[in-house]
Amino acid sequence: MKILYNFKKIAMLYMVVSAISCEQKETAVKESIEIESSKIFPFKMPTEKPNIPLSASSERMFDYPAPRVQDNELFSQFKYTRLNGFDYNNGDGTISRRDPSRPILVDGKYYVWYTKRHTVVPPIGWNRAAEATDEIPSTDWDLCDIWYATSKDGIKWEEQGVAISRPEKPKSGWRSVATPDILVWKNKYYLYYQAFDEPSGLRGDLCPVSISYADSPNGPWTHGGDKVIPFGKEGEWDHKATHDPQPLVHDGKIYVYYKAAYNKWPDNRSNYAVGHGLAIAEDPLGPYKKHSLNPVMQSGHETTYWPYKGGVATLAIKDGNERETIQYAEDGVNFKMASSVSLTPTAAAPFAPDAFTDTKDGRGFTWGLSHFVNAGSPGKGYTILGRFDCDLSLDYDEPAFKSTGIWHKPEVYFAQGMGSINQHPEGRNIKKEK
Repeated sequence: MKILYNFKKIAMLYMVVSAISCEQKETAVKESIEIESSKIFPFKMPTEKPNIPLSASSERMFDYPAPRVQDNELFSQFKYTRLNGFDYNNGDGTISRRDPSRPILVDGKYYVWYTKRHTVVPPIGWNRAAEATDEIPSTDWDLCDIWYATSKDGIKWEEQGVAISRPEKPKSGWRSVATPDILVWKNKYYLYYQAFDEPSGLRGDLCPVSISYADSPNGPWTHGGDKVIPFGKEGEWDHKATHDPQPLVHDGKIYVYYKAAYNKWPDNRSNYAVGHGLAIAEDPLGPYKKHSLNPVMQSGHETTYWPYKGGVATLAIKDGNERETIQYAEDGVNFKMASSVSLTPTAAAPFAPDAFTDTKDGRGFTWGLSHFVNAGSPGKGYTILGRFDCDLSLDYDEPAFKSTGIWHKPEVYFAQGMGSINQHPEGRNIKKEK
């Protein structure tokens, strides 16, 4: 009996030891799983970059203003509204309005300046520039003057007349003045614009920047200078043009962003690139000193820059590897991508009330004006102005602007079929170059 009792005791002891061993194994496995799980990207979106191995894409998402695009203040959809008050002569191509300035609000009225062409015939195209005359324009921005309009709501506009007209030949801009933008500085108004001395397309799109100023947005305007942003030296990226001047006040100085197409004219008309430069001055009339890191942007077409927080943000469209993006630079020079955007406004001119206040807390914007270059048909090309709305403001929150995805009807896609592959959006009907 004693032997039997000892055997039962040993068996029970073995079972207890075995149970303890299994529990330890289960605990060890559980701890192992927990350790492994802590290295996996979590289901709940982290607000900060987790301290785990990350893919390159996961690494980048924490470089944006917010890892979730819907929370990104520099992301928005864009909605468009047709403007009232502008006549286009039944769309016959003889009247065109394009390249609006940023609107400004003065005494309860919005003011905008823009390129207006009113010619006897539509443009014949840059490739026929040699046939252009004093009445026949080569391009949509040839034989233009700068007009202005006012509005109380940003939708219904009343055209007021010419602000800057072409001077007599041979003064700079005698052929065309175009692509204006505005600066408000010490109670004066400054218009920056392109001044052409030959039909656009003849040897390229060659023109420097001129400037005029006034005590009132209604004028009269006094000529302030030509070639205020000098061309680069021969062989430099901007040695043929300084386009799309857009001034801001930043760090107590005048920052003018401008555009130049390079790797292009006159011998190469296909492989062009677009860069944006920065020129800085103490006074609107200059002298301007170009930044040593120019071009400060290698993507985008027209210049669209605005104060944002302590730095400068920009919308880059159409050209470059980083087209259709919004970018930000704390120093206004070294821009980094903040978001990718869709259905972007062309030649966007945002209403940014703090553009000239030297703010250190830029608030962004909710609307602006842009243009549509393909309003006409082949042979009757012209451009119209339009309004866009968005949520790129720190003081506005409309979740609908933060939703992702744009869904067009199939007809929109089919209109971009193979039959349109060599058609220019402005109806120039350029044949594919061999």
